[in-house]
Amino acid sequence: MTSKQRAYLKGLAMELTPVLQLGKSGLTPEFTASVDQVLEARELVKLGVLQNCLEDPKEVAQTLAERTRSSVVQVIGKKIILYRPKKDGKIRLPR
Repeated sequence: MTSKQRAYLKGLAMELTPVLQLGKSGLTPEFTASVDQVLEARELVKLGVLQNCLEDPKEVAQTLAERTRSSVVQVIGKKIILYRPKKDGKIRLPR
């Protein structure tokens, strides 16, 4: 993913609210499955990491990206943005 594409996705994600929140139970298979389902439906997802979660958001983002075959767009503070393109998706990345 190029920096121009990443910047475009960051702009789209600014308007999104976090769909899922990771809490004290951490990164469970159920949470990963939920993220996978949201990515399938939306392509771009914003996640929140709650204060009581002991895991590092950057590590969580990398692990989720590997498990869901997606790309980390941005990790800023306690917010994670992931992107996984679909063949007939709505999001068209600039070249």
